[in-house]
Amino acid sequence: MIRREVDGVPALFVKADGPARAGLVFRVGRVDEPLPLAGVTHLVEHLALHRHGLMDHHANASVGSTVSHFYTAGTPAEVVAFFRQLCASLADLPVARMEVEKEILLTEAAGRSNGVNANLPLWRYGAQGHGQVSYAEFGLHRITADDLRDWAAEHFTRDNAVLWVAGNDVPADLRLDLPAGARRPLPPPTSALQSTPAYFHAAANGVVMDTVVRRGTAAQLFAAVLERALYRQLRLESGVSYTATADYSPRGDDMATITAYVDALPQKKAAALHGFVDTVKLLARSGVAQEELDAVRTMALASLDDPDFELARLPTAAVDLLTGQPLFTAAELGDRLRSVAAADVTAVAGEAYAHALLQVPHGVSADALGLAAAPTTSESPVAGRRYPSRGDDGLTLVVGDDGVSLVSKAGQALTVRFADCQVRLRWPDGASTFIGTDGISVAVEPTLHRVDDAALAALDRAVPDRRTVPMPERHPDDIPQPEQSQRTAPPARKVEFGILAVLTAVVLAGFVAMASAWRPEDGALSERLLLLMMVLSGLGVIRVALLGFGRLRMGRW
Repeated sequence: MIRREVDGVPALFVKADGPARAGLVFRVGRVDEPLPLAGVTHLVEHLALHRHGLMDHHANASVGSTVSHFYTAGTPAEVVAFFRQLCASLADLPVARMEVEKEILLTEAAGRSNGVNANLPLWRYGAQGHGQVSYAEFGLHRITADDLRDWAAEHFTRDNAVLWVAGNDVPADLRLDLPAGARRPLPPPTSALQSTPAYFHAAANGVVMDTVVRRGTAAQLFAAVLERALYRQLRLESGVSYTATADYSPRGDDMATITAYVDALPQKKAAALHGFVDTVKLLARSGVAQEELDAVRTMALASLDDPDFELARLPTAAVDLLTGQPLFTAAELGDRLRSVAAADVTAVAGEAYAHALLQVPHGVSADALGLAAAPTTSESPVAGRRYPSRGDDGLTLVVGDDGVSLVSKAGQALTVRFADCQVRLRWPDGASTFIGTDGISVAVEPTLHRVDDAALAALDRAVPDRRTVPMPERHPDDIPQPEQSQRTAPPARKVEFGILAVLTAVVLAGFVAMASAWRPEDGALSERLLLLMMVLSGLGVIRVALLGFGRLRMGRW
C-alpha cells in the first residue's frame, strides 16, 4: 500500500489487475448530525450523485455512522470523470431536486429492515453522538437548501477526506476540486447507563450483546473466540440457537465495539439468555484456552496471505487514516497477531463482560444473572400543571416551565427537561414528542390527556425552532386513542347475574301468587304448573346466589 496525495487529499494506492477502482471517504456520518437534521448527510450524498445520471460503469455511495463513502470502478477515464462530476456537485448541490430526493429517502427508510442491534447505541449512549444512529432520519421533514449547502461546505472538504485507488496507477489527470476545510473530530462518547454489565428488554426472539473494549489485535481475536464459543455452546451442545455470531468494529477512536448475537425460539429465549451470559462469563473468569486462540489466529494469519488482501482492506485503511489511526503493513499485522498471548485475550474477555449491554427478549428475567437493569425512567418529574389521562392508563401529564413529564400512579416518571431536549417532533394535530439527551422521550398527545390550548402554546415556546421538526399529518388510525378499562363493558357473568335475578324474581313472585290462590278443584294442570314454577324458582335462586358469592369473593361487582 503506497501513500500518495491528490490535490491536497491524502491517498492510498494498491497496484491491482482488472478495472480501476477508487473511493473518496469523508469523515462525516450519522454520529455528527444533530437530531433535527438527522438524514442531512444521506441527502447530500443522494444529491451529489444525481447529476451522474445513468452510468455505464459501477458507482455508488453510502453513509455510515462515522464516514461517507463514494466509490466507483471502470476505466481510468471513467474514474476521473466520476470524481470530477462528484466534486462539482458537492460544490453546487442540485437543491431544486431536494424534495424528490427526500421522498426517495423516506421510501427507502420505510422498506429498510433494522438490524438486531439497531437499538443498542441509543441505550448505551443516549440521544446524542454515537447513539443517534438508532433514530430515524427526522431531518428529512425540515432540512432546507441552506442546511444542505452549509453541511456540505463544512464537511465535504479536502482536509476532511481520504482517497483510495486500486489499479495500474493513480490516473495522472485525476482531480479532486474540493474546498479547504478542517478534519472533523469524532464526537466524544457519552453514556446513558448507570452501571454495566446491564440489560434492557425488547421485542425480539434472540439475545444481543454490545460491548466496548480497547481497540487492538487482542480484541479482534477475542471476537472470533467468542463466536466459536457461542456456536459450540448454544448450537452444537444445547441446540438452543441456530445463529451465533460476533463482530468486531472499530469505533473510530481508541475503542472498538463487539456485537454478539444468538437467535432462539420463543420457548427457548430464557435458555438462550442463560447460555449466552454463562459463555461470556466463563471466558472472562476461566480464561481463553490456548487451542482456541491458536485456531482463530491461524485463520487470521491465513487471510493475510490472500493475494487480494491489500486491495480488500483499502476502504478500511482509508477510514483509519481519516480518523488518525496507525496503518500497518501485512507483515506488521502478522507480527501483531503472533505476539498476542492467551492472557491478552482473556483480559479483553473481562473487559467485554464488564462493559456489556444486553438486549433481552420480553418475558425473560435477567436480574438473577448479575446484570443491572438499564434506566427506563427519570429520577423525578418536573413541577408544573398536571393534566389527567382521558383513559384508564393511570398516566398524568405534567407541563412545567423547565420541562415535561409523564407520571404513573406509582410515581415513576419520564421526564425531558427543555434544556436537554435534543429534538421535538410536532404534528399538525397538536401532538409532540420530546427526546432528551439520555434517550428518554415524552409524548404529549391531546387525545390521551386533557391538555388545554394554553399548555400546548407554552410547549411551542419552550423549545427553539432549530430543535423542532414539523412532522407530516398523521392518518386518523395512527393517532392514539385513550384506553378504556374492561370494566366499562360488563363481564358475561355479571350480565347473566342481572338477567337471571330479574327472571327468578318474576317466576318466584308468580309462584307465590298462584300458590296463594290455588284450590284442589283447579285441577292437575295447575298443580303441575305450580310444581314447575317452584323448581325454576329454586334453581334460579341457587344460581343467582352462586354468581353473587363468586363475584364478591373475587372482589368484583
